Amino acid sequence: MYHSIRPGQVWLDTEGKRIQAHGGSVIFIDGTYYFYGENKEKTDGQNGIWHWGVRCYASKDLYNWEDKGLIIPPRPEDPSSTLHPSAKMDRPHIIYNRFTRKYVAWLKVMYPDGSQKETVLTADEFLGPYTIVREGLKPLNMSAGDFDLVVAPDGKAYYYFERVHSETICADLTADYTDVTGYYSTHFPRPYPPFVREATAHFTRKWKQYLITSGTTGYKPNPSEVAVADSWHGPFTVLGNPHPGDSTNTSFHSQISSVFKVPGKKDLYIACADRWMPQHMDLKYEQYMKEYEMHFNKDIHYDPSELGPKAPGDVTVNTSLADYVWLPLRFVEPCAEYPNGMVFIDWKDEWRIEDYE
Repeated sequence: MYHSIRPGQVWLDTEGKRIQAHGGSVIFIDGTYYFYGENKEKTDGQNGIWHWGVRCYASKDLYNWEDKGLIIPPRPEDPSSTLHPSAKMDRPHIIYNRFTRKYVAWLKVMYPDGSQKETVLTADEFLGPYTIVREGLKPLNMSAGDFDLVVAPDGKAYYYFERVHSETICADLTADYTDVTGYYSTHFPRPYPPFVREATAHFTRKWKQYLITSGTTGYKPNPSEVAVADSWHGPFTVLGNPHPGDSTNTSFHSQISSVFKVPGKKDLYIACADRWMPQHMDLKYEQYMKEYEMHFNKDIHYDPSELGPKAPGDVTVNTSLADYVWLPLRFVEPCAEYPNGMVFIDWKDEWRIEDYE
């Protein structure tokens, strides 16, 4: 039984098995926390299995998690389905529509042709069953990558996503949350990876909208970036890298997946992140940055001894062994040093929810 959160260490469920909820999020419903995400239990990096559905866990204390099973199961019998285990499904997000009384799930799917589209499902109960209502959705006719879904207090919903590979989009969702209306805004235009932002995680604090994102380096970790705005559509002001003292420049060897405000706590927000490659902690961000520079700028050359693995995506990743890095956010209010305020994620070997007001 756990009595604290220990970032980066193996986290087991109440049955003693590794928790499999990657690219995950936490939602609080009727006194219970639910942690859900990609089930990577069968993904060894070599067998062609990208996912085994969306798995969910329940907890009363955010420490000890009971496996509630697959709330969106894979479809191994249907090779054409975006839920087939070989389909590159990532980062499920589920929100509740109080008007339709439906839970709405969006899944990002990377297609063989390089495009990225969405599968949308709905359910009457959070734990399912979920029914596909849209498949192959190309929002705004854009290739849509990592994303987050947000519901405003008035019930209006927004969809923040990476337009592959160029910028971040904030799009209004339709009243039923299963599509976009066509109204959108653009943010953080960048020339190419790894500078383009992905792994978008949104949260609201004191009526301001925050986004924490990572760069685009696949499973290899990179420096995160935090931005703030006064409204849902911005404009956003980039505040910088939220990880102080991170000499590796890898966000403590992790990639953000979501930010969760703990109910009943005055100001406790948890940055939930994946440590995709605990078995490759020796990889250096600066090395594969040079690989990207060589790939996109043919006039730049480096000595091979300065480079890391052969290519940015060349490392075989056994994501069934991926860990989690959950850390509390620390806020600095606007001041001379930080005119727009700042959000920090400090490293802690171990920490407790009870230590926060």
